[in-house]
Amino acid sequence: MSETAIKSKQAHKDVNGISTEVICTEFNNYIFIVLTQYGKIGTLISVTPDSRSNDISTLTFSTRVLLGKDEPLTHVCARNLALFVSQEAGNRPVLLGLALKDSSLDAVKQMKEMIRSCQVW
Repeated sequence: MSETAIKSKQAHKDVNGISTEVICTEFNNYIFIVLTQYGKIGTLISVTPDSRSNDISTLTFSTRVLLGKDEPLTHVCARNLALFVSQEAGNRPVLLGLALKDSSLDAVKQMKEMIRSCQVW
């Protein structure tokens, strides 16, 4: 039997007392991550590299809200949560669904570790 082309992992953890779930799915062209404290997909953000350069010092990333609230904090959270994923996955774009009650620095650090624990790339 051949291995499926789509890999997926999920995790659950209480982050600062709030039930939090993450699901990471790898597609050939995107990494799809849903991080929720509401049980919903929430705001959908695309995080894409602007350059295909292998020099990380010149590589920049763009965030674009595709669906949901387009607020500055959404872009900050998306960059903090998805940037390392894209870099570790060979600069592939990341599609991130965020539905967060707590977006404090401490919470984002814990959620980043949750994403790392579900590595499929």
